[in-house]
Amino acid sequence: MNRLEKVLKEALVQAFKNSFNLVVEDIMLEIPKNSLLGDYSSNVALRYAKTLKTKPQIVANKLKEELLAFSLPVHKIEVAGPGFINFYLKESALASCINVVIEKADRYGENKTGAGQKVLVEYVSVNPTGDVHVGHSKAAAWGDSTTRLMKASSYEVLREFYINDGGNQIDNLGESLLSRYLELFDLDYPMPTDGYYGPDIIEIAQDIKDCDGDKWLTVDQKERLEYFKTEGTKRELEKIQEVLSRFGVTFDSWISEKKIREDGRIEEVIERLHKAGFLYEEDGALWFASTRYGDDKDRVLRKQDGSYTYLAPDIAYHAYKIERGYSKLVDLFGADHHGYVARIKAALQALGNDSDCLEVDLVQMVRLLKDGTEVKMSKRTGNVITLSELIEDIGVDPLRYFFCSRDVSSHLDFDLDLAVKQSADNPVYYAQYAHARICSILKMAPSFKKQEVYSLLTHEKEVELLKLNTDLPNEVASAAKTRGPKTISNYIQLLAQAFHAFYGLCKVIDSKNPKLSNERCGLLLACKITMKNALNLIGVSAPEKM
Repeated sequence: MNRLEKVLKEALVQAFKNSFNLVVEDIMLEIPKNSLLGDYSSNVALRYAKTLKTKPQIVANKLKEELLAFSLPVHKIEVAGPGFINFYLKESALASCINVVIEKADRYGENKTGAGQKVLVEYVSVNPTGDVHVGHSKAAAWGDSTTRLMKASSYEVLREFYINDGGNQIDNLGESLLSRYLELFDLDYPMPTDGYYGPDIIEIAQDIKDCDGDKWLTVDQKERLEYFKTEGTKRELEKIQEVLSRFGVTFDSWISEKKIREDGRIEEVIERLHKAGFLYEEDGALWFASTRYGDDKDRVLRKQDGSYTYLAPDIAYHAYKIERGYSKLVDLFGADHHGYVARIKAALQALGNDSDCLEVDLVQMVRLLKDGTEVKMSKRTGNVITLSELIEDIGVDPLRYFFCSRDVSSHLDFDLDLAVKQSADNPVYYAQYAHARICSILKMAPSFKKQEVYSLLTHEKEVELLKLNTDLPNEVASAAKTRGPKTISNYIQLLAQAFHAFYGLCKVIDSKNPKLSNERCGLLLACKITMKNALNLIGVSAPEKM
C-alpha cells in the first residue's frame, strides 16, 4: 500500500465510524482504467450497504460529505454509478512521490506486508546427475524472483535447494561414471539400465583418470563404486551451483537427502506415523494410509526388499522443514509431479500439521522456438538444451525476463529470435532501453535540485508516470503475496511504455523554462530508480547505456 492509498483508506474507515458508527475492514481501492473516473475508486459503499440496510448511493453520498471535511490530498470526490466513490488527487499529492522514491533509493518498493512470516521456499532441486536444462531454468528464475519479492515485502524467507544425493539415481551415476572410467583403459564394464550418457560423465571420468591414473582399476568394487558416486555427485553439484550463480540464483541452504538418511530422520518420521496409526504392512511392504487425507491410493514407504521409496525421505525432509520453525512451506515442482502433491500434504497432515502449511507451484514446460520451429536438442551435444548454453547464446537478462513474463503454471513458448532482437518488439530490450535513455537524459541535464512541492507536473503523461511510480510498493506486495513475478514484468512494461510516451510529448531540458525542466528531471530520476528496482526484483540488469 502506498502513502496515498493508506491516507484514503484510513479516511474511509473514519468516515464510516463517524457516519454510521460502523467499524469496517478490508477497504478496497483501485485505479480506474478510465482516468476520467478519478485517480482512485472504492466500492466500499456497495459492500456495506446490505449491512446498513441502506441503498449504496445513500451510503456513498453520506461518506462523501464526511470525507469532504477531512484534510485529504484530493481536489474532488464524486459518487458515481451505483455507489462508487471516486477520488481525484491534487497534482502536488501525486508528485510528492518523487522525493519519497529518491530518498528511499534502492529500497524503494519495499513494504511490510509479509510481517515477518517465516517461509521456506524450495526450488530447482535438480538431481546432481547432469546439467541444468531449460525446464529447471524456468523454475530457477521464477523461484529466485519470488523470493526477492518476498524479502522486499518483509517475509523471513529461506531459499533452499534439496540435493537428491541418495537413492537409485546416485547408484546409477556411480555405475555410469565407473563404466566411462574403465572404458578409458579399454576395459568393459556395462552401463546400468538407467545409466547416464551425457558428455559431462565422460569429462568427469577423464578428469579422474588424469588425476588418479589407474588407481581405481584394482580397488575393491564397493570402495571404488562409493568413490565414483561421491565424486560424481560432488562434481555435478559444483556445476549446478556455478551455472545457477551465473544465472543470478543463489540459495541460503543446501539440504542433502543422504544426510537426511544418515541422521535417521526417515526412521523417526516412520515411527511418528506408526504411533499416529497411519501405517500398515501388506505383501511384505510398509504402507502409508494417505487416502485418509485425500490421496487417490495408499503409498508404499518401505518396499519388500527393505529399501525406502522416494516418498519416505521426502516426507522426512518436509517434516524437517517444519521442525526448523517455518510456518509456511512453498515448493516448486515440475508439472509431471502434480500427483506427488497430495501425498506430501497427506503426510504433513498425518504428522499433525495444517494442510495449508504447504503450497506447491507446478512449473509447466518451456518450448524453445527458432524461426517459428521448435528446438528440442542442443546443436553442440545432441542432448537437451542446457542453461549454460542458453546463457551463452541468449544472455541472462532475456532469459530471466521471459521466464517471468508468464505464469509459472502456464506453458511458455520462448522465441529465441525475439529474445535477442534489439527493438521495441523485445520486451526486455524495450524496458532496458527506457532505463538507459533516462540515464542519458539525466547526464545531459543540469544538476537536479530537490523541491518541496512539484506543482508543474500536470501533463497527462507526467501524471501517468507519477501514478506508476507511486504504485511500485503495491505491485511488489501483490506479487509477493501471490508468488507472481509476472506482476512485476507487466508493471515494468507499463512503466517503460509510459516513459516512452512521456518522452515523445514532453521536452525535459528546456532552457526557457528551468523550473519545469528541474521538476521533470526529478520525475525522471524517480523513474530511473523505480525501473532499476523493478528489474532487479526479477533478476534483470538496468544498463545505463545501450
